[in-house]
Amino acid sequence: MTTATLPAAPATAPATTPLAVASALLGLLGDTETEVRRDPQLEALTLAVAADLPVLLWGEPGIGKTAAVTQLAEELDLPLTTVIASVHEPSDFSGLPVVGDDPAAQGVPMAPPDWAVRLVRQGRGLLFLDELSTAPPAVQAALLRLVLERRVGALRLPPEVRIVAAANPRASAADGWELSAPLANRFVHLMWAHDPDVVVRGLGGVWPRATLPRLDPAALVPAVDLARRAVCGLLTARPKLVHQLPAAETRRGGAWPSPRTWDMTLRLIAFATAAGADRDVLSLLVRGTVGDGPGLELLASMDRMDLPDPEDVLADPAGAELPQRGDLRQAVLDGVVAAVRKRPTRQRWDAAWAVLVRAMETGAPDLVVVPATTLATLRQDEWDVPAAIERLAGAVELSRGADRAAARAARRVADAAKAEASR
Repeated sequence: MTTATLPAAPATAPATTPLAVASALLGLLGDTETEVRRDPQLEALTLAVAADLPVLLWGEPGIGKTAAVTQLAEELDLPLTTVIASVHEPSDFSGLPVVGDDPAAQGVPMAPPDWAVRLVRQGRGLLFLDELSTAPPAVQAALLRLVLERRVGALRLPPEVRIVAAANPRASAADGWELSAPLANRFVHLMWAHDPDVVVRGLGGVWPRATLPRLDPAALVPAVDLARRAVCGLLTARPKLVHQLPAAETRRGGAWPSPRTWDMTLRLIAFATAAGADRDVLSLLVRGTVGDGPGLELLASMDRMDLPDPEDVLADPAGAELPQRGDLRQAVLDGVVAAVRKRPTRQRWDAAWAVLVRAMETGAPDLVVVPATTLATLRQDEWDVPAAIERLAGAVELSRGADRAAARAARRVADAAKAEASR
């Protein structure tokens, strides 16, 4: 009788629990990488953090503000401390009174909360004030000293602690409040928006990396000089911009110009210049500190800082280097004509015509129309018409003809609209 051979028992699988499997899957989902990818928002945030200025990220819920701050802390190797401002009492930021042995002689010290003590023990860190727009006015008032002086009760935070906050616009915040003007004026306001390409690539496992800006040691002194000339030059020409508290309460909770924010702007320009930051990054920082209007004026004035002196252009029209950008070239030509108007001589008048001819030959002809028309009105009776005017006449007449044609077309469209409306 043949004895049947029983099959070998299968090896026992390692004992696992449902939560262990779930944890393994979560680990795989969280296994992401980072890459160096240009992100103006992230660059602006990192520059402001490097400049030791408080930053406030504005954006709709779920747009990635908290994730950006968490990733920034990891990349900069800073311990992250998150404080939800709306769930704290004012005393959590101003300190809790602790009665000592002899209050009459020693006073009543204000004891700091545990998160502030941890930051001091660590000596460095990133303090993240989340949901700032849901903090009631009393809590916002208590935050003033923390944001500006880095003090919590009787405790001063270490110099290597940086502050970043996040807020949702009032329309999308849970029981949101308008940010008070004194608190808003202490922050660099950055509007946080999502980039679909960054989100898609991040969900695929690769997120952009935040790195500290590399400041060029040789550029530090020139950067400070540029920043001081830019800010002081604008405020000298536009003294009303030194302090402009917005009339509308809703606008007071954002960026607006004051001596404090101009000082912050000066610091950011110096850091951005020393780091070789692009213009769009500088624009985010400047507009986020003094507001869109004053910020754009400052950027425009900085563009003109590097323009050639009109007197140098008049002295050597043939060798003058004119900017390629249309608006900057127009500014140079207008400056040349203004210089001739201020001190009109036959030689300077002829030199200005030579500059306009050079501008027409090396750029868009329409840019010389207004300066040429203005320069022609400066002619004195004893001055002969230079030959250069003949070279410009065609371009001026062509531009005027185009303007007349455009005006006629606009009138025809308007007449047709009126006729249609009268039917």
